[in-house]
Amino acid sequence: MNEQKGTKLLEGSIGKGIVSFAIPLFLGNLFQQFYNTVDSLVVGNFLGSDALAAVSSSGSLIFLLVGFFNGIATGAGVVISKYFGEKNYVDLRKAIHTNVAFGLVSGALLTGIGILLAPRLLIWMGTPDSVMPNSVLYFRTYFAGSLAFVLYNILTGILRAVGDSRRPLYYLIFSSLFNVALDLVFVGILHLGVGWAALATILSQIASAILCFVRLVRTTEIYQIHVREIRFHGKMLRQIIQLGLPSGLQNSLISIGNLVVQSNINQFGALAMAGCGVYSKIEGFAFLPIMSFSMSLTTFIGQNLGARQYERAKRGAMFGIGCSVVLAELVGVSVFALMPYLAGAFDSNPAVVAIAVAQAHTEALFYFFLAFSHCIAGILRGAGKSTIPMFTMLASWCILRILYITAAVHFLKRIEVIFWAYPLTWSVSSIIFLVYFVKADWLHGFERSLSSR
Repeated sequence: MNEQKGTKLLEGSIGKGIVSFAIPLFLGNLFQQFYNTVDSLVVGNFLGSDALAAVSSSGSLIFLLVGFFNGIATGAGVVISKYFGEKNYVDLRKAIHTNVAFGLVSGALLTGIGILLAPRLLIWMGTPDSVMPNSVLYFRTYFAGSLAFVLYNILTGILRAVGDSRRPLYYLIFSSLFNVALDLVFVGILHLGVGWAALATILSQIASAILCFVRLVRTTEIYQIHVREIRFHGKMLRQIIQLGLPSGLQNSLISIGNLVVQSNINQFGALAMAGCGVYSKIEGFAFLPIMSFSMSLTTFIGQNLGARQYERAKRGAMFGIGCSVVLAELVGVSVFALMPYLAGAFDSNPAVVAIAVAQAHTEALFYFFLAFSHCIAGILRGAGKSTIPMFTMLASWCILRILYITAAVHFLKRIEVIFWAYPLTWSVSSIIFLVYFVKADWLHGFERSLSSR
């Protein structure tokens, strides 16, 4: 078996290694965001603003449930990258097969939870009656395919943890184009409604999950999946939960804060929901460089700490932070300037475009705070310190966000007040991370603090 895969993160140029790993991640995330956005583009143009509002209102709820399991998968990726860096292939195989078993069980659980809780959660968010039927239909249809998108994230996480970020990209390109074709047929040509837009996404996720699974079963690499070995190994499951649970809880709790934001947006009506939904789709593209470097740093740090290359890990961390912050601000300036034209592609209604522009002009120039926070969080997760980003983001992106929204909207009922919740809480988390970064002597104490792993 070839044991050299992924060594580009362990040796050679640090910048070249991180960037070459991040580019496929970026392109993969780009296509993932693309086919998530196609639903909104097609629905908004063919079914109207109310249907677009229904799709948009489901986004926060979807991330609330999916984010928890994806966070656990992040912990699994750290465990896998650590054993891969150590060349401990016995435990590597156990971690991989435990991770797949976890994906199968969690996917089944998520299906039931999503379908059963959809109406109650949407009511709790204050979804308008005019939007409710389509929102419930989209939400339930989407979650009927939970097993596919959970497994897809688990399987691509395995590939990325061992240094392969290219094949997930190829599979995602195929499924993205497949999703576009299905959306255009179901909604654009046949006018079958929002439920069929969700079905198109499900079928695309199934296709990409199958491609990843076939690759991992047929590969001759050390990380090959053997179906008969898929089971829970107690030691590995404990490690995965220990490292992943904080990230999962963080994702879900942040989503609760975002749900509070969304419920306040819902009070301004369907056009506001549609406008904010349009902005969130465009913002998702803007965040891609941030997330790509954050994910790259988690794998880079995990592998290099597993190989006990502490100085290399330090230098890689600084490189990743710098690149992400600069890219994020360049993207933010572009979003600020181009939002009127970008929003118009989703919905020609001037009121919807105006809401999207207002949100962009409030938030876009502060993306550098978001980049800094995500990069530090990614580094710490790779180092096995996932509780620090969990508590930091819980305090700032959930608790503080909810407190701000509750107080601010009470005194000033303007939607722009809601938009400020994001840059304010991004800046607070960045300050906390910076203080930790400096006060904990994190850079100079890197080897001392992580050699216990």
